[in-house]
Amino acid sequence: MKGGEEEQTGVFRKEIAELISKGDMRRLLEKSAELHGHICPYSAYGVKAGYIAMRELGIENTGMEEVVAIVETNNCFSDGIQLVTGCTFGNNGLIFRDYGKTAVTVARRDGTAIRIALKPGFDESIMEKYPEASALFEKIVARREEATEEEHMRMRQLYTEMGFELLEVPEDEMFIIERKKIKVPDYAPIFTSERCSFCGEKVMASRIKERDGKPACIPCANADYYEMNGAGIKEVGGENG
Repeated sequence: MKGGEEEQTGVFRKEIAELISKGDMRRLLEKSAELHGHICPYSAYGVKAGYIAMRELGIENTGMEEVVAIVETNNCFSDGIQLVTGCTFGNNGLIFRDYGKTAVTVARRDGTAIRIALKPGFDESIMEKYPEASALFEKIVARREEATEEEHMRMRQLYTEMGFELLEVPEDEMFIIERKKIKVPDYAPIFTSERCSFCGEKVMASRIKERDGKPACIPCANADYYEMNGAGIKEVGGENG
């Protein structure tokens, strides 16, 4: 499409839909790196799983909750899923269940779904094939030790090679694939907004607390809240607690 046509038609994922239709996972993986920042084995797993799901379900996504992806981890895999399926936190199509598994269930609104999970031991076999990449990962990422620019570049190079190689692995060697019927979560509710009496910022009504008998946002009320970070989802005490 030429510039501006997307705005007129409302079709913004045309390129990704065409790549899925053509089975061009290499280009999808490259596109995922625009979101994720680099190519790695787990982003490749996410791209491949997302591609299988969209292909098998025969669906496209305009971001209006017609497609739901339930991811079971918050690592690199999830970025590959988001790019290919178009399901994100912002469009309410991405649901995170903190199971710590490299798996996703992608579903139509009618509950027709497919769950794709990485086979036990598969990732270990890949790292055994690339001992240099495994050693660099342990040093740079796991132990956060100081590394040279050459070591960083070498790890990126090896991870890129691994990512593209993984796209060529037969699906049944990499994944456990289960077709199923699920109860899809309801459409996201629409909440009104209220104004915090203390900082003056607008807040989703469902998140309003109370302080001195007045409506307050969570920080101004020094209330507990939930946070999702690299460790998963956890409840956090008020900032001043």
